Amino acid sequence: MNSHSVDMTTAKFVRKAIQVPDAQAKIAAHVTSGPIEKVTLETAHGRTLAETIHAPHPYPFFRRSGMDGFAILSSDTVEASTEQQIWLRIIDEIPCGYTSDLTIISGTAARIMTGAQVPEGADAVVMMEMTESKEEHGEHWIALKRRIETGVNITPIGLEVQEGQLLLEAGTIIQAGEQSVLATFGFAQVNVYKRPKVAIFATGTELLDVDEPLQPGRIRNSNSYMLRSLVVEAGGEPVMYGSIADDVETARVKLAEAVEHNDMVVTTGGVSVGDYDIMGDLVRERDMDMLFNKVTMRPGSVTTAAVIRDKLLFALSGNPGACFVGFGLFVRPAIRSMQADPHPYLEEWTAIMDEAFTKVNNFTRFVRGRIEIRNGMVYAKPAAARIDESSVMITIKDSDCLIVVPPEKKGIPAGEQVRILRLPTGQVR
Repeated sequence: MNSHSVDMTTAKFVRKAIQVPDAQAKIAAHVTSGPIEKVTLETAHGRTLAETIHAPHPYPFFRRSGMDGFAILSSDTVEASTEQQIWLRIIDEIPCGYTSDLTIISGTAARIMTGAQVPEGADAVVMMEMTESKEEHGEHWIALKRRIETGVNITPIGLEVQEGQLLLEAGTIIQAGEQSVLATFGFAQVNVYKRPKVAIFATGTELLDVDEPLQPGRIRNSNSYMLRSLVVEAGGEPVMYGSIADDVETARVKLAEAVEHNDMVVTTGGVSVGDYDIMGDLVRERDMDMLFNKVTMRPGSVTTAAVIRDKLLFALSGNPGACFVGFGLFVRPAIRSMQADPHPYLEEWTAIMDEAFTKVNNFTRFVRGRIEIRNGMVYAKPAAARIDESSVMITIKDSDCLIVVPPEKKGIPAGEQVRILRLPTGQVR
């Protein structure tokens, strides 16, 4: 054996592959929800609620007029008809935001605006168009020609929400609808989970910074920027550590720094079985508890996870497509679980294959694809069937789902039902 021979029996090369659900379960066993902080409602968008919110009061909390018109006693209109008008005297005018201190009694009414509080005594609001009016001796009167039912055009107290009713559960992501609910019930500040700090760095002598000119045999470090966006979408706080050359000692120092100052570390590159795949070496060192270093999936079978000082380390493939898939299946659920999201994994749908996929593999394949809804049916189409390789970067931007192709399946013909995993599109969820 010459000096350049490689011992293919070392742990680096002999890897035991596990199924995706088993890998996810190993990760989940090491995830706990993180610390909680209080933030103002203005800054709460995209954050994950850390408390269950119950309604402190009913909503609406007063009887509310459903339109511009007149607040009346419905019993006054029992005899009203086109032949027998009923005249009511206007005793007050109630704009929205104001209340009346007068009580509506038989023979009286109050002018009222949409959203205003219905005065005491009144049990119906009649729209202005259904009345006639007159001025007499400095007083304003209205006439009705038909019977008005009790409760018409009045929104009762608690119609939408009763006091004490569950509004939002812990683990909910605060978006526009949640902001509206929280503001409606007076929550100027809310308890949310702290965004986990996620260190990101790439390995590979071939990597250039994005502002460097191209050089022969080298590529720009795009994966770190892709991971940064994915971390933000998952609700984490990315911390960029750049890229490092293929040197184990340099990587060890960088990793130690990243672990010390962050809640999780995600690396890209250096996990296959080449001589320079340094992350594959580091995860087997004594201070590491390696969870797995091979998964029965394509792309990204070399995806690796470990625990160091009670913090998760994800070593993803350097190939963009594999890195992207590995993040969605493993890293994103961990970030969501650290914020007590009750549904941390990618949402599973059933779709109809819109275009045949002919590749065969002995591992489960996660094909980047796009969803279309036509005639009420969900269709999934591979983003670029001819070039669905782990190293392909350009189709990532065209993907909003992963099409799951089971192992040993001889391709999937168009029209067959498939399982897909829905990718988040620009926001947490």
